[in-house]
Amino acid sequence: MTHEEIIEKLKDDENYYGDFGNQFLSNSDIGTLFTNPLEFKKQSVSSVNLVIGSYLHTCVLEPHKLDSFKIIDASNRNVKRYKEESEGEICLLRHEADHVYRMRDALMKNTIIRDLIIGSRKETEVLYEMPGIAEINGHMWKGKADVINKDERLVIDLKSTSDISNFYYSAKKYNYDSQAYLYNHIFGVPLIFVVIDKKSLKINIFEVSNETLQRGEEKVQKAVDIFNLYHNTNGFNPNEYIETKIL
Repeated sequence: MTHEEIIEKLKDDENYYGDFGNQFLSNSDIGTLFTNPLEFKKQSVSSVNLVIGSYLHTCVLEPHKLDSFKIIDASNRNVKRYKEESEGEICLLRHEADHVYRMRDALMKNTIIRDLIIGSRKETEVLYEMPGIAEINGHMWKGKADVINKDERLVIDLKSTSDISNFYYSAKKYNYDSQAYLYNHIFGVPLIFVVIDKKSLKINIFEVSNETLQRGEEKVQKAVDIFNLYHNTNGFNPNEYIETKIL
């Protein structure tokens, strides 16, 4: 397949997150390779925070897809109505969905953020949920940009957090540094994070320093080394593998 054909196919979420997309490494794989390489590419378990984050992205970037979410008018997830209507899935409660709309409104009322997300001019070309691929350290990687603003030559990644003052630490913990490094290579332009605090609705823009990119590069190389060891080394026995570290 040509590069353009691959990108077109990855625009479909079923392909991006399914078997076709699994032939590529991604930033989400890095955490798994670091913590439990044997769980690599196994389906991850969803959570309430992931569903809320996905709903926020959809509200801001792809509102025409909101009907794919089930909203339940229940006070919590322990009541009978929620258990019956959710059918075992993690669904949004009505008050959670309403709060996501308040987050969306806070973002879009801010002129700077609105111009980044939808463009400051009618002629601005802005792409949403755009996939990309690139060869990095001998492997093919994929990524999906929340927003590509062609005028600003930026990839904008939307994040929500329960404590925006701790986002510096979250960036290290959740590998946003390696995401920035990968996306720079995949999309060819810098990445910035637009972060909103779930509680206060405070908004910060986080640019990415060279130090953070270097840390991201080191993480990507480490992930590749682990992947090659566990999945590309003939005769490798993970039960016999021990890492020696110094405290």
